[in-house]
Amino acid sequence: MKKRMSLQDKAEAALKKAVQGVVERHKKSGRSLAIWENGKTVCISPKTVK
Repeated sequence: MKKRMSLQDKAEAALKKAVQGVVERHKKSGRSLAIWENGKTVCISPKTVK
């Protein structure tokens, strides 16, 4: 029997999928990715993006 996902679980899964798509596009295009880390904006090289 399949377990029903809560609205929160659905939202979290959708957000993870969206972020994964953005990371993949930046990596393929060779553009740096801006993230928020320790209260500051940091740019990550596309080579170091996981």
